[in-house]
Amino acid sequence: VRAALLDLDPLWNELFPAEQARIVQLLVERVDVTMDSLSIRLRTEGLAGLAADLNQRQDARSAA
Repeated sequence: VRAALLDLDPLWNELFPAEQARIVQLLVERVDVTMDSLSIRLRTEGLAGLAADLNQRQDARSAA
C-alpha cells in the first residue's frame, strides 16, 4: 500500500480535480478538527482498492 501511495504522489498534480476528489473519498472516512488537534480516519478498504487500481494502471503501462 505504501508503494502505491508513493507512486501516486508524482502524478497527483496531473489528475483532474474530480479524480483527486474520488481518491480522497476512497481514502478518507472521517476528519475531526478541534482547537488542539486534527484526526484523520482512513478507510482501509479504500487503501486496498486504490493500491489495486494503481497496480493495474502500472501493469497496463508496462505492457504497452
